[in-house]
Amino acid sequence: MSLRHSRSRLRSSALLSAVLAAALSLTLTATSPAAGGTGSDGAPAPAADAAPVAPAAVTFEDTFDGPAGSAVDGRKWQLETGDNVNNHERQYYTAGSSNAALNGQGQLVITARRENPNNYQCWYGRCEYTSARLNTAGRFTARYGHVETRMKLPRGQGMWPAFWMLGDDFGDVGWPATGEIDIMENVGFEPGTVHGTLHGPGYFGEGGIGAGYTLPGGRAFADDFHTFAIDWSPDRISWSVDGTVYQTRTPADLGGRQWVFNKDFFLIMNLAVGGFWPGDPDGSTRFPQQLVVDHVRVTTSDGPGAAGQISGLAGKCMDVAGANTGNGTPVQLYDCNGTAAQRWTRAGDGTLRALGKCLDATANGTANGTTLQLWDCNGRPNQQWAVSGARDIVNPAADKCADVTGSNAANGTRLQLWTCTGAANQKWNTPA
Repeated sequence: MSLRHSRSRLRSSALLSAVLAAALSLTLTATSPAAGGTGSDGAPAPAADAAPVAPAAVTFEDTFDGPAGSAVDGRKWQLETGDNVNNHERQYYTAGSSNAALNGQGQLVITARRENPNNYQCWYGRCEYTSARLNTAGRFTARYGHVETRMKLPRGQGMWPAFWMLGDDFGDVGWPATGEIDIMENVGFEPGTVHGTLHGPGYFGEGGIGAGYTLPGGRAFADDFHTFAIDWSPDRISWSVDGTVYQTRTPADLGGRQWVFNKDFFLIMNLAVGGFWPGDPDGSTRFPQQLVVDHVRVTTSDGPGAAGQISGLAGKCMDVAGANTGNGTPVQLYDCNGTAAQRWTRAGDGTLRALGKCLDATANGTANGTTLQLWDCNGRPNQQWAVSGARDIVNPAADKCADVTGSNAANGTRLQLWTCTGAANQKWNTPA
């Protein structure tokens, strides 16, 4: 097994037993509700019949709601315990809420500490660190869909957070025959880069098939939350960060080797300390370090969907103001420029997505003048959109259209909900 990707692809004995046992058994207020468009006679025109996209089913979700200090939901997750000699990691994974606890703000915090309160023994002697690793083996598996998490990563030499998947037949066929999908891995010496990788028979360790994604401008993944996802369908997996797809893999990438990803997989997330790939912590590493998880969600959407610009009034584009990924960022009209702030995906779950978030009607509003904004995707009706044959973008819950406020074609004009009129300020050219 190679050194670069030798994380516990060969599993800890605690998890192996668990797998075998399983096998056996903010919100912005609308500030200027300017008039929407009207028909040529001045009266609102009837809405065109829309052809809604069938909403995708949420098959697994954890938003980590609960009191601060409480443990994760045991119906969804199990915690592994023990060390990991296969990668020469330095931590001991603990049970309970010692290193994996809710923070009372809708987030899970996995904490790595330089400590050994219970005289844990590791492959190298007395353990120097504790951390946590969780999986859904025996509780949930997925076969295809949109698999995503929103996380804020730790920082520092020797830190190794990961969100990944293993084949549910691991207990029968072992690794690497079972297959592994690394949705996100980060090593501390690359603070602005994450990796997505496939491992399987004949392509594992350093021979894994994958690529990295680096944040622009020298930013680090520890500075803010980011959304890491795959869109997975038969013979195809695409990886994205904040909605930007950075690689797609198919059997054609394997050079004739076996594609083992058309079956059930379970989820894993962990924060390792040290190991062959990241190297050990050094004097610059500060503890404790935290991996903060905002949500984990799996839906039945089976592909990244059509993506591209959405153009409308005066040939201008639907745009996320300032390319800001913060919740509540206005969605506006702006000169088309080809940036990620104007790249929208018509996802299979009925949402319109940009920068890893969803087009959202502010505060679940349905009234004329409700402004449109960017917000975390949450599956609510105010984030559902249908594109009609007449080129309207309709929110079915409000029975209203995406509208350029006051038919004003100036850059920066806010978009809003308004009664569908058939006017030019409600017509959009969307990705096919």
